Amino acid sequence: MIRKLRHSDLDQVMEIEEKCFHDAWKRKDYEYEINDNPYAQLWVLVVDDKVIGYYDLWVTFEQAEVANIAVLPEYQHRGYGKQLMKHLEQKAMENGCETIGLEVRVSNADAIRLYESQGFSVINTKPGYYKSNGTYEDAYRMMKGI
Repeated sequence: MIRKLRHSDLDQVMEIEEKCFHDAWKRKDYEYEINDNPYAQLWVLVVDDKVIGYYDLWVTFEQAEVANIAVLPEYQHRGYGKQLMKHLEQKAMENGCETIGLEVRVSNADAIRLYESQGFSVINTKPGYYKSNGTYEDAYRMMKGI
């Protein structure tokens, strides 16, 4: 089941965030998204009463931007990522968006495959976009028309 994120979900979201990303967002980042970002739409995927995935979608006029998306590693490769992607695309369409964009590490082959399977294409490379432990990694800018 996919439902809107509740403040009480934050502990589980932070667990996913820390397991999935080297440069994980902090709790205060999510609190800002929930309380202060008027463009943010946050949703969680719940299986057996456990939050196993989430996404943060920014909707601004005709464009949606995937700010963050993740599924617990032990639940990956089971179709949950596709489920979240389909849901966020539906939410973008409901909000009148014409495109969805995102950035992804060039080394994240699993995520790139997922995004390509959902119709996203690489439109350019952003050199040094991600910084982690003093090193930089390029990102692909991917987009999809809806």
